[in-house]
Amino acid sequence: RYGLEKIKTIGDAYLVVAGAPEPRQDHAAATLDMALAMHATVGSAEMSAGVPIRLRMGVASGPAVAGVIGHRKFSYDIWGDAVNLASRMESTGGPGSIQLAESTWRLCRDRYSFTPRDVEVKGIGAMRTYLLDPSSVSPRDDPD
Repeated sequence: RYGLEKIKTIGDAYLVVAGAPEPRQDHAAATLDMALAMHATVGSAEMSAGVPIRLRMGVASGPAVAGVIGHRKFSYDIWGDAVNLASRMESTGGPGSIQLAESTWRLCRDRYSFTPRDVEVKGIGAMRTYLLDPSSVSPRDDPD
């Protein structure tokens, strides 16, 4: 729907990539569009005990290596600093948040609303990150 490629699910984590296997200029915006749609869809859902479901999403942009690995069972996967940084954005974000690295913010800062924050990131140290305002509306048409 958003032109992103699902890489894998690890526990409750869902890893997607934009711009692979085919490069695309709007990779950051496509990822944020999907994040906003997921946030809106899950925002009204509740678990059976009446507990709200709150997603925590992390996004980073940058070079990555993608390829098929395996000998008997094949898997398409991605590796790189941007992949690791996206994971750190997710793990340091709060429930219900969409946290971006500065690399993604730079690509989309004129399209959406953000709140800056400073976060201590494992293996990196203090860094400026940005929370995507869930009420941001993409200038694209709804893909439905």
